[in-house]
Amino acid sequence: MSAPRPERPSGWVLGHVAGAPVVLAPSWLLAAVVLTLVFAPSVRTWTGGGGALPYVVALVFVVLLFASVLVHELAHGLVAKARGQQPHAFVLTLWGGHTTFGGAAPTPATSALVAVVGPVANLVLAGGFLLVALQVAPEGSLLRTVLVAGAVANGFVGLFNLVPGLPLDGGRILEAGVWAATGDRHRGSIVAGWTGRVVAVGVVVAVLVRPWLAGRSPDLVSVVWAALIGAFLWSGASAAVRAGRSGRAVEALTLQRVGRPAVVVGAQASLAQAQATAAAAQTAEVVVLAPDGRPAAYVDTEAAARVPADLAGTTNVVAVSTPLPVGAVVDGSLTGDALLRALSAASAHGPVIAAVVAGRVVALVRTGDVVAALRA
Repeated sequence: MSAPRPERPSGWVLGHVAGAPVVLAPSWLLAAVVLTLVFAPSVRTWTGGGGALPYVVALVFVVLLFASVLVHELAHGLVAKARGQQPHAFVLTLWGGHTTFGGAAPTPATSALVAVVGPVANLVLAGGFLLVALQVAPEGSLLRTVLVAGAVANGFVGLFNLVPGLPLDGGRILEAGVWAATGDRHRGSIVAGWTGRVVAVGVVVAVLVRPWLAGRSPDLVSVVWAALIGAFLWSGASAAVRAGRSGRAVEALTLQRVGRPAVVVGAQASLAQAQATAAAAQTAEVVVLAPDGRPAAYVDTEAAARVPADLAGTTNVVAVSTPLPVGAVVDGSLTGDALLRALSAASAHGPVIAAVVAGRVVALVRTGDVVAALRA
C-alpha cells in the first residue's frame, strides 16, 4: 500500500531501487516466524511429511510471499519515479509492506496510476506462479503445491488491495477519482477514509458471520487475525480521514485567520502614544520598531494594563514590551502549506511572530492561534 510519509523507518537496508532504500523492518522477523508456524500444519497435511520439512517448506512459502509484497511495492515506486514522484523508501514490515514518498502525488492521474500498479503486479505474479505450476511442476509434487499456494496468495493480495477503501490501494484509486471529479484532494481522502472504515468492519463481520451461517463457530486463529487486520485497516482509514480534514485546514490557512492586526510605533514612543495608536486602529497589538525598521518587540498587553493611566505618558513603550528575536518574522502574503511551513520555521525563534507584507508589519501571529485554527 502506498502512503506519503517523509521519514525513513528503521531497519536493515537490503539495497537501493529508484534512488530509495529497500528496508527490512525488525517486525518482519516476527511476521516470518508467525506465518511459518501457521502454515506448517497445512504443509504437513499436504505432504504427509514430518520433522522439519513442513517448517522449511512453510518458510520458503513465506519468503516467496514477502518477495511478492516487495514486487508490489517496487511497482509503486518505479511508476511514481517515472511520473516525477520520488520514492523515499520501500519497507517490508509485520503487515506486509509500504512505499514511502517525499511528497504527495501531484495529480489525481499519478496517484491512481501509482496505486493500481501494485495490485496489478500481484495479479501478474499470480498468473506466472500458476502457469509455472501447471506447465513445469509435476502434478502432486511439493513444488506444484508451493507454486499454486503462491498464485492463490498473490491473487488474493492483488484483489483485496483493489477494494476501494484507504489504506488499501483501491482506496487510493477512489481518493484520486473523487479528487479528479471535485478538484478537492482532501475530500477524496475523507471519502476514501470513511469507505476504508466500512471495509475494516466488513472484514471482521465476514470472518465472524460466515462460519455461523455454515452452522459452526469461528476458530480462534481466524478471529484473532480478523481483529488484527480490521484494527490495522481501521487505523489507516481513520488516519486518512484526519489527514483530509487537517489538509483542508492547512489549505485554508491565511494571515487573516491566524494573525492579529497590529500597529507599529518607534522605540522612543510612550505607552500612551502606543495605546492611542492601537485604539485608533481598533486593535490591541502593538509592534515596536528598531531604528532600522525591523520589528524588535511587541507590547505585552498584561504588563501595559498594570501601568497606571497617569504614568502611561511618561512610560517608554519598551518598558512593557517583549523582544522579538531576529527570524521571528513571516511573509504575511503566503497562504496554505507555504504559510504553515514559514510559521513553523519562524516559531523556532519564539511563540510570537511578526507578519510583514510589502515591508510593513501588519499583524502578530501566536503559535497557539495557529494550532487552534488547524484544530478547528
